[in-house]
Amino acid sequence: MYDGPVQDLIDELGRLPGVGPKSAQRIAFWLLEQPQADIERLAAVLMTVKEHTRMCSVCFNVTDEQTCRICRDPRRDRSLICVVEESKDVVAIERTREFHGLYHVLGGSISPIDGRGPGDLRIAELVRRLSDPAVEEVILATNPNLEGEATATYISRLLADTPGIRVSKLASGLPVGGDLEYADDVTLGRAFNGRRYVGDE
Repeated sequence: MYDGPVQDLIDELGRLPGVGPKSAQRIAFWLLEQPQADIERLAAVLMTVKEHTRMCSVCFNVTDEQTCRICRDPRRDRSLICVVEESKDVVAIERTREFHGLYHVLGGSISPIDGRGPGDLRIAELVRRLSDPAVEEVILATNPNLEGEATATYISRLLADTPGIRVSKLASGLPVGGDLEYADDVTLGRAFNGRRYVGDE
């Protein structure tokens, strides 16, 4: 235990995902060694991102405007909506340069252990988007783990009878139990190209 503010900083850093007690201590002391101007710039950036970042009113991706750059881009294919769990998954898919449609960010996955059900996700908003006659296909790109598969199954069943909408899932090749953000670009790109339609299995 350290005195006052130093321990407070270590405790706060330890709350970050993937940062254990030793890493938090190492980061805290690294920060203490930095020039005052660098620390003030970091603090300003943290405040700015919190104040100015919002969710896109269409797809719920993170943005600093009313709608994100992807939804505003007239070159995107409006017939395709790729459903992902988090905004970081959008970044992972965009890196592949294989997908040119729109996205829908659910805000998580169905997880009874964590007390998160379908009503806690943006599934109702997805269904509302399907009233747009331009939409022809929904691609389920949830993480290939238990929660992601449960979420994809729930949505595919929900949309099974939606007229004019095909539902597909990413192809195999993604590791079971992994997260999209850690998949390499080639594997993720091939999964997109080899996606299968729900109901054709």
